[in-house]
Amino acid sequence: MSILPISLTMAAIAALVNVWLSIRVGQVRTRENVMVGDGGNDNVIRRMRAHSNYIENTAFILILLALIEMAGANPTALWVVGGLYFLGRIAHALGMDGMMKARFAGTSITLLAQIGLAIWALVILYT
Repeated sequence: MSILPISLTMAAIAALVNVWLSIRVGQVRTRENVMVGDGGNDNVIRRMRAHSNYIENTAFILILLALIEMAGANPTALWVVGGLYFLGRIAHALGMDGMMKARFAGTSITLLAQIGLAIWALVILYT
């Protein structure tokens, strides 16, 4: 059995960030008294979208990290990409609360990480 320490660590971090984002949604729901759906409340919508956007992107990152790690790629580079990705996702979530520069940075880091890992995977496969 092959243990993938980078991917396992990143998956654990992903779960913890997911819990943090869930708590943030719950906090704004309680504060705004919106228990089901978004209630048309901009604050609830923003937190829900930050959480949903995280879910929409993180699976691709984790899959690519694991497959690239299995291929024997540079572990330091994988640690850096994974770490930056999660910092970017935290910045994005904070940015959805109004810190627009953080949102832009988080979005940019997310896209760069996905594009970079996708290209890396194709290079591994076709070179």
